[in-house]
Amino acid sequence: MEVRSGKCKVRSKWKVSGLFALLCTLHFSLFTCGTLAQGIRERIRGDRDRPTSISEAQASELTLTITKVDVRPIQVWVRTAGTGTGQVLRAVVRAEDAKFIKPDQRVRAFPPEHRSTMYQARVTQVVPGDGRAEVVVTLVAPGLKGSSRYVLEIVTERGDRLTVPNEAIIETGDKRIVYVQGSEGSYTPREIDLGVQGELFTEVVKGLMPGEQVVTFGSFFIDADHKLKGS
Repeated sequence: MEVRSGKCKVRSKWKVSGLFALLCTLHFSLFTCGTLAQGIRERIRGDRDRPTSISEAQASELTLTITKVDVRPIQVWVRTAGTGTGQVLRAVVRAEDAKFIKPDQRVRAFPPEHRSTMYQARVTQVVPGDGRAEVVVTLVAPGLKGSSRYVLEIVTERGDRLTVPNEAIIETGDKRIVYVQGSEGSYTPREIDLGVQGELFTEVVKGLMPGEQVVTFGSFFIDADHKLKGS
């Protein structure tokens, strides 16, 4: 017992013990909840490097397509606007694109008012300029009557490079992922670094070896299934 300001105050042992027990209970509860929450996060996040498996029936139903990582020529279509009368059109392209454009290269021409109509053409002349170049294109056959404007797609070659199909690449934030086929229908995510992007194939500069097999059509299903399983 102690005396304060003429008043008696009793500190009972059971009150101190009860407070201690309450603090212990709260500490244990917080520790348990924290551990449980961490476990849930780990299960949701999963291990992105572990493979996911797809049965033959699922692969058949999805028409899953596998493509070999290989060295292929990459085509990039330079798109620009062409104008002119008759079968001769003129267009302007950037200097960095112009160095890949040469006479006799194939061109696809579309009138803006009839985008479903495509005309074949050829590059007949390239005139370099300051930071750009003028390209002269000649239609193989007479164009759309009354039309003097065309959207041009000039087919350029960027050389042979190690590539994968564009459909195989999945963008995840700032990363690029492909699913590499393993044994017994297993597929493992692999981060890759890309180079030149073509119309059908994209260059791989890091992350894959020639001969490896990657999922092309069906890659988004594999990715969704992988995340869902947390595998």
